[in-house]
Amino acid sequence: MFRRTDKSEPTSAAAPAPGTTAKGTGAKGRPTPTRREAEAAARARARSATDSKEARKQQRARRAEESRKMRAGMKAGDERYLMARDKGPVKSFVRDFVDGRVSIAEFLLPLLLVTFLLQASGNDALVRFGGALWSTTILVVVLDTLWLVFRLKRALKARFPEENLRGTTFYAVLRALQVRPLRSPKAKVRIGGAPKV
Repeated sequence: MFRRTDKSEPTSAAAPAPGTTAKGTGAKGRPTPTRREAEAAARARARSATDSKEARKQQRARRAEESRKMRAGMKAGDERYLMARDKGPVKSFVRDFVDGRVSIAEFLLPLLLVTFLLQASGNDALVRFGGALWSTTILVVVLDTLWLVFRLKRALKARFPEENLRGTTFYAVLRALQVRPLRSPKAKVRIGGAPKV
């Protein structure tokens, strides 16, 4: 009934030990790299890290150069680098119109500082003089600005009859309030010069 097995029959090949493969590559399923291979891989990783650091450094240098060119272009009035509020022939005309005259408004900040010093002196005569100086300055600035706006609107309607002139008055007043050397874009016409179209 029971089949008798012959102990002399050849058995199957022994199974590989646990944790190894048939090729003896270890538990990772791949051969362990030699020292030379490991050192080459480490050198490649170090070179890659150095290259990426150098690439980041070059990228920062490129960005700094582009920013410098952009700032220089904005100061020079290059249309490619101007902000949207400064672009166009109308805004260029407004800038030249304002820069071609002496605006009392640009002296407002220095006169405010002088008035403050006079008020802080404690001398009654200087305090009164400072108050009168400030009141007179405000009145003159208002009159000068109204005259600027009136002349500018007339010039814009004559030069750009089909253009949208919205915002040009505010733009001109802000330009007139800035001290001439600090204006951006920089003034392209001298005082007394005619605006360029």
